[in-house]
Amino acid sequence: MSQARFDQAAADVKNLSKKPSDDELLQLYGLFKQATIGDNNTTRPGMLDLKGKAKWDAWDKNKGKGKEVAQQEYVAFVQTLQAK
Repeated sequence: MSQARFDQAAADVKNLSKKPSDDELLQLYGLFKQATIGDNNTTRPGMLDLKGKAKWDAWDKNKGKGKEVAQQEYVAFVQTLQAK
């Protein structure tokens, strides 16, 4: 997986003809963060920050995945969304 393919998928996601669902957006977010930063080692947001908690959980679900694997899954998921 090349960095260029990952970068292209990240750009393509902004131009999808159909807006992804909230769950799809969270999946994209989690894979993107894992691919670019690695494992989530931040503190989980508090109870009142629902959006922050959802994003944190989406990222944390990918814990342990290597950068390469996260990039591959991200690109594949973007391709799935493009096909819709």
